[in-house]
Amino acid sequence: MTTLPPDHQLFDRAQSKRLSSLTAEQHRQKMEWRKDVQEQRLAGMVAEKGLVIVNTGNGKGKTTAALGMVLRSLGHGYRVAIVQFIKGAWEPAEKAAFSHWGEQLEFHAMGEGFTWETQDRDRDTQKAQEAWSKALTFIQDPNFKLVLLDEVNIALKLGYLSVEQVLIGLEQKPVDSHVILTGRGAPKELCERADLVTEMTLVKHPFREQGVKAQAGIEF
Repeated sequence: MTTLPPDHQLFDRAQSKRLSSLTAEQHRQKMEWRKDVQEQRLAGMVAEKGLVIVNTGNGKGKTTAALGMVLRSLGHGYRVAIVQFIKGAWEPAEKAAFSHWGEQLEFHAMGEGFTWETQDRDRDTQKAQEAWSKALTFIQDPNFKLVLLDEVNIALKLGYLSVEQVLIGLEQKPVDSHVILTGRGAPKELCERADLVTEMTLVKHPFREQGVKAQAGIEF
């Protein structure tokens, strides 16, 4: 998660201190006022809108957060598609975990590994373009409420896909469907197009600080 800037942290601490000093009755009145304000805000908002969501940044949790949305959508009975770029040289554990959802979920891991493993730019570009073609069929299909393009930002960053073709593809989605694009280094143009952008900030990592390799259940 992104760390709040110092001024926001100071504001939050001041707010917490003020709240903790209130009497029970003062706290009740304040919460009642906040509830009224929140209800007024919600009354003027749009009920539903298909979103373009970007999870990016150097910190962990981009795919994990997206898979949480996948799980929610499945729980609501929606059809979901996952297309994994770059990944695919191994059988992803999340694919096995979601396998019992049957036809409600389409899962396609279409890469052949990271660039230092494949060492073949033309082949990597070909696989990314194939993954994008597959993704586009789901993006355009109104039967799919949510489409997750996992690590597509990496494919964009490495030039395997063009930003223009992805932006054009996003314009072809139905108005009420959602698309999530994950991976570090999301291009500026994509972030500007997105409705929701979250940047994961790296604070500490066991690989860097402690020399701990990627572990089953944590990284894969």
